[in-house]
Amino acid sequence: MSISVTTKSGQTPPQDALAQDFVQFAVDCGVLRFGEFKIKSGRISPYFFNAGLFDDGAKLGRLAQFYAQRLLQSGIEFDMIFGPAYKGIPLGAALAVELARLGRNVPFAYNRKEIKAHGEGGTLVGAPLKGRVLIVDDVMSAGTAVRESIAIIRNAGATAHAVVIALDRQEKATEDGLDVAHSAVQYVKNQLGLQVCSIAKLADLMQYLEQHSAGGSAIDHQRVLAYRQRYGVEEG
Repeated sequence: MSISVTTKSGQTPPQDALAQDFVQFAVDCGVLRFGEFKIKSGRISPYFFNAGLFDDGAKLGRLAQFYAQRLLQSGIEFDMIFGPAYKGIPLGAALAVELARLGRNVPFAYNRKEIKAHGEGGTLVGAPLKGRVLIVDDVMSAGTAVRESIAIIRNAGATAHAVVIALDRQEKATEDGLDVAHSAVQYVKNQLGLQVCSIAKLADLMQYLEQHSAGGSAIDHQRVLAYRQRYGVEEG
């Protein structure tokens, strides 16, 4: 049985070709999997996105193309890239390489989790943080990494301007173990004042499952739909 993907307002979102291509790519790479997974919030999710499995040059290069395409579509302006430790480091580096290939050469920096006491010292590596900084990460679960990145960027005298992520789970965040009405992405946009764009969203994943609703995918679609109905948030 096929169920049309709709928002909580009852409207069917338009299909995003880039997002659909990305979801297919993530499934093909084994990065996006379906089943039962305990995630950071403690919930049992019917799907899991593990960006660490973009684990060779071809996969990482293709991923960077998706990030770059989405950024160009978004119109977000920025002066440099920041990749928060740890997953954000290869993501930010790969994006910087892809943008340079497209003719947009921008500085790149990242942080260490531990302070280095020798050599150049400190926690920052790469270009000096300045101007409008774009933060690159994979999935925003609680917004903790973004808040930490904002503090690092501001302490360096720069401006945390925007965030780009691979997947927006579009689900309620948790605070002190309790569900709240907004998602981590909405918190970063509405409370912290940063622009946020994602290559794909949960709504795009649901559209993908609906279009591949034969066999096991139909069960996955039902499970993801039920999860969204329980934990999903409105757009905005």
